[in-house]
Amino acid sequence: MAEEIIGYLNKKLFDPSKPAFFGCEDFLRREELNKLGVTRAIDLREIRNGVWVRVAGWVIVRQRPGTAKGFLFLSMEDETGIANVIVTPNVYDHNRSVLVSEPLLLIDGVLQNQDGVIHVKAGRIPPLSYAMTAGGSHDFH
Repeated sequence: MAEEIIGYLNKKLFDPSKPAFFGCEDFLRREELNKLGVTRAIDLREIRNGVWVRVAGWVIVRQRPGTAKGFLFLSMEDETGIANVIVTPNVYDHNRSVLVSEPLLLIDGVLQNQDGVIHVKAGRIPPLSYAMTAGGSHDFH
């Protein structure tokens, strides 16, 4: 099912001035993502701290600052907004190739929702198999 969603995206052209999924009025066939248990970025603010969630989106920023002790920070965009993801050094080591090379990711993790600051702490990164061309993310190391 995920491969079908990615194939559908490959057929769409996006307006770079708008969110990545804005051009897909039925982005990724939201009902199919719902079946996969994917939470929309906009809905994360309504979920309580500590709940396990699944998010998906285009990686628009990857940051792994030297001062962050091996942590990777991702900003992923879906049709509703941006989800921020924190990847611990251990999870990064086990998923490095996917995290640094794939433009679209599926992330399972614990939601951190405290005082209006929302992140997903990545715990698992299920594979997505697809072939696509996409604009690069703004990666800073």
